[in-house]
Amino acid sequence: MEALHMLSLRPLAQFQPDTNQIRRNLIKKGVTPTPKIVHNLRKKQIQKHNRKLNRQAQESPPLSNTQKQTLEEEQHFQELKYEYKQFTKALEINAEENEGLSLVGKPWEGIQKVEFLERTREFQGGKLKSESLMELKEMFRARKMDELKWVFEDDLEINELWFDESSHRKKTSKRSEVQVVRFLVDRLCDREIGAKDWKFSRLMKLSGLPFTEGQLLMILEMLGVKACWKQALSVVQWVYECKDRRKFQSRFVYTKLLAVLGKARRPKEALQIFNLMRGNIHLYPDMAAYHSIAVTLGQAGFLKELLNIVECMRQKPETFKYMYRKNWDPSLEPDVVIYNAVLNACVPSKQWKGVSWVFQQLRESGLKPSGATYGLAMEVMLQSGNYDLVHELFRKMTSSGEVREALTYKVLVRTFWKEGKVDEAVKVVRDMERRGIMGTASVYYELACCLCNCGRWQDAIPEVEKIRRLPHARPVEVTFTGMIRSSMDGGHIDDCVSIFEFMKEHCAPNVGTVNTMLKVYSQNDMFSKAKVLFEEVKVAESDLRPDAYTYNLMLEASTRAHQWEYFEHVYKEMILSNYHLDQDKHLALLLKASRAGKLHLLEHAFDMILEAGEIPRHLFFFELVIQAMTQDNYERAVVLLSTMAYAPYRVTEKQWTKLFKENEDRIDHENLELLLDSLGNCTVVSEATVSNLSKSLHVLCGLGSSTNTSSIIHFGSENVNGLKEAIESAESGNDIFLSSDQAEPDTFTFNHNHVDGVNNNVVVSKPQNYDTGDNVSLHADRLNSFDHLAHEKSSDDELSDDESDSDEDDDVGEGVIDKPSAYQILEAWKEMREVDRSLLDSEINCG
Repeated sequence: MEALHMLSLRPLAQFQPDTNQIRRNLIKKGVTPTPKIVHNLRKKQIQKHNRKLNRQAQESPPLSNTQKQTLEEEQHFQELKYEYKQFTKALEINAEENEGLSLVGKPWEGIQKVEFLERTREFQGGKLKSESLMELKEMFRARKMDELKWVFEDDLEINELWFDESSHRKKTSKRSEVQVVRFLVDRLCDREIGAKDWKFSRLMKLSGLPFTEGQLLMILEMLGVKACWKQALSVVQWVYECKDRRKFQSRFVYTKLLAVLGKARRPKEALQIFNLMRGNIHLYPDMAAYHSIAVTLGQAGFLKELLNIVECMRQKPETFKYMYRKNWDPSLEPDVVIYNAVLNACVPSKQWKGVSWVFQQLRESGLKPSGATYGLAMEVMLQSGNYDLVHELFRKMTSSGEVREALTYKVLVRTFWKEGKVDEAVKVVRDMERRGIMGTASVYYELACCLCNCGRWQDAIPEVEKIRRLPHARPVEVTFTGMIRSSMDGGHIDDCVSIFEFMKEHCAPNVGTVNTMLKVYSQNDMFSKAKVLFEEVKVAESDLRPDAYTYNLMLEASTRAHQWEYFEHVYKEMILSNYHLDQDKHLALLLKASRAGKLHLLEHAFDMILEAGEIPRHLFFFELVIQAMTQDNYERAVVLLSTMAYAPYRVTEKQWTKLFKENEDRIDHENLELLLDSLGNCTVVSEATVSNLSKSLHVLCGLGSSTNTSSIIHFGSENVNGLKEAIESAESGNDIFLSSDQAEPDTFTFNHNHVDGVNNNVVVSKPQNYDTGDNVSLHADRLNSFDHLAHEKSSDDELSDDESDSDEDDDVGEGVIDKPSAYQILEAWKEMREVDRSLLDSEINCG
């Protein structure tokens, strides 16, 4: 017992201050929480706590005999408890080393119970039923599912690994912080839910996390890896919207958010977060935040915004509210990273004068340009066309002693390529290899494309082998595709075919390579080869399948070769493959097919656009109206014009006159008079589009005059262009038929969303009877008009000239013939494809 009394008790848990609270208090007071300051403050809090305990012990009254006896008994019990745990721990270690030795029972139990337990080991009873164990397992799993039901919804998938007890060696009742964070991130990435969604708020609250600075950094890191920038923004917004956490906002969390947005290429959102940081003294950006926003804006080419940030770095901000330090000055000087970002932003805008400004700022700041600085400056000069300055910068880089990088040689190869000096480009790469510089795949790729562009594709094959041996290089299929494209740009069509045949011997072409070859065949009158390649891709047993661009290229090839039957075949295959129509790409092709006798394809595309809820382009209406007039179906033409009146564009009188003059080979004076007579049944004559049409018809029919007769082409004149001009304008994306008159008070301007390339400002107008207070009824009328048009279609039957002439008088008085919808036609095409697949393949092979 004396030994037991001599043993010292286990040290009780000491007071541990909250270091996170200490850091937040320092940041709130404008002090940087360095580790030394945090350690000193923590030590002072411990000393203060100990002094308080000593003071309380001295002030407390002396203990009585009963209290002293109770305290001694408690101390004796703690000693015995500690000694027993040490003893059992030693026995467990011995049992692991010597199997078979074990301790049965407890020290305070009798020997009879120990003997009973030994005898129970010798008894070999029957096994439990596996069915009962499985039922018990399902019951336990159902209980655990009920406990975690708060975090799941019916539309979210459940990861079974979280409930598989066999996958964990130890069964713990509480998961670690990392597991909870990972579980939360997985649920957030399952679907895009914002901070205003109640499911998002519920998931965040019931996760049980206090959302400290470290936890938020961990969450943002995982979301950044999964490219879920929207969820990252929502997490930070939701956490710091709470009043209890608003005063604990961290600069490091916002800097991490800037890095996530930069990785996702979201410069506008990153700029908004950066401006938010500059408006708060506790979040004011440091150099790491400036680096992050500068790199993001530089990659996006936002030069103006980046220069504003450079000026903000040097300026002292205005006085903030509750500012404790009056002499606080967070102004900083830009470093090399910031200036490199400025050069990177100058590349897309070709601002070559920015290079001299950057080097001047570097000299004034006493900074030395790095190798990346020279490389980016050479890239700017290359994009702006100053090839002599590229070589001058390379000589300065060499004389300054900077290490030459592979990316610098890539710029040199591209420069010699633009100058037409292929041999010099080869010498530069060989000089790089001789100096022992590890070349990257981009350098050899540029050299291979340069050689192919000059007709030396066989000399480029060794460069492909070098790319194949490099680690982390792009697939070799991409390299061959770039070589084919370069040969096509250089006009070496035979080389394109040779490279493609060589590629098929060494690797399988991907869909990008197939599309490039289809473009080569289409632009060089090789329709038969394009047709064979397209059919080979469709029947290929590999994963290679045509995409939307493949079908678009085949439609263009069929149009160039005037193969309208195959054009219809490709169009049906595209629709059956669930690829949607693109008005920018397919409108011009469908117009040409309609003039060649494939009107039913244009009408089907028109139906598909209406059923998809989109608004057809004005060229759709123009062609359908002309086709209805040629078929003497003026009721159909009136329905089209009534629908067109509600479209968000306006056709002027001059444009209607030009349309009729361009199609005078298909319509005559009698057709115009019949259309004018049919306009009397139109209910939207007062609309601008229909009113301008009526004026144009009056002038062309000789029934009246127009205020714009000076700019109208007389019907029957010889100097009239065909529909080719309109189709070419549709291909270029310019809406030349839309009004440019902005003097009327009802017009407003917006950027057309369907035009690719340059954003063209299109003038649209509201109808003359438009009431701003009753826009709901106008929208309903527009939808009803489009729905009515979708169901009333003209006949698709292709009649011969004799049949059309004999039935001409009968068709005038008939109503609009009901036609199946686009989806009904789609089902019919599916049945036809299944029935006639073998016949179609035989015809294609024969062709």
